[in-house]
Amino acid sequence: MYRALLADTLPELRGRIAAAAARAGRDPGEVRVVAVTKGHPLAAVDAAVAAGLDRLGENRIGELEEKAGLVEAGTVEWHMIGRLQRRVAPRVRGLASLVHSLDSLGLAARLERMAPPGAPPLPVLVQVNVSGEATKSGFAPGELPAALEVLLDLGSLEVRGLMTMAPFTRDERTLRATFRSLRRLAEEAALRFPGYRGKELSMGMSNDYECAVEEGSTILRVGSAIFGRRP
Repeated sequence: MYRALLADTLPELRGRIAAAAARAGRDPGEVRVVAVTKGHPLAAVDAAVAAGLDRLGENRIGELEEKAGLVEAGTVEWHMIGRLQRRVAPRVRGLASLVHSLDSLGLAARLERMAPPGAPPLPVLVQVNVSGEATKSGFAPGELPAALEVLLDLGSLEVRGLMTMAPFTRDERTLRATFRSLRRLAEEAALRFPGYRGKELSMGMSNDYECAVEEGSTILRVGSAIFGRRP
C-alpha cells in the first residue's frame, strides 16, 4: 500500500519543491525533506526507506524509540519534530540526529544537566512561536535574543538554526509573513551573535511547503503529502 502511494506522492512533492525553488531563484538541493511518519505503521517507514527517503521525523519520543529500534542503524536520520517533554527529554540523545523543538530554557537546562560526560553536543533547532498562537509552544520573537545568549553557552547543545509552525490557513499572505519573519530572525541572530552559526530554517509542512521554500526554508516537515492521512 505505502510503496504504491509513495510512487505517486513523491514525484509530485519533488516537482513542486523544484518549481517553488525555481520561482525563488534557489537550488532545490538546498531544501531537504523530513518525512513525518507520525501515526503510521512500520510499513510506511519501510516504504520511505525503499523510496530513498533518508530523513524521517516523529512527534513522540516513544514512537521514535520504537521505530528507530526496528530499522537498521545508519539507514536513516531520525528527527524529533514534536514537543519534547522535560521528563523524557534525555532519551532523545543517541536517537535523534536533530531536535526541531527546543522551545524553552527549562528544556535546555534539563538536556544540559542530563548530558552524559563526554557526549557530543546534541544538534537542536530553537522553536519560535512567530504567529503568537496560544496553542503553539516556542519562544516569542522578542524573547529569542536573550534565549540565544543562554543557549549558545551550553556546551551540550549545538544550535543549528530555527524552527516555526505557521498558522493552519490558506491565506498566502499570513504564511509568507510567518516564514519571512523567521528568516529575518535568523539573519538578525547571525549579525548579533558571533557564536551563532545556525544555517537551518525548519519551516513548511504538507499544506504550506511551497510558500516555505520560496521564503527560504532549508528543512520541510512533510507527512500527509507523502503518506496520506494517518490511519
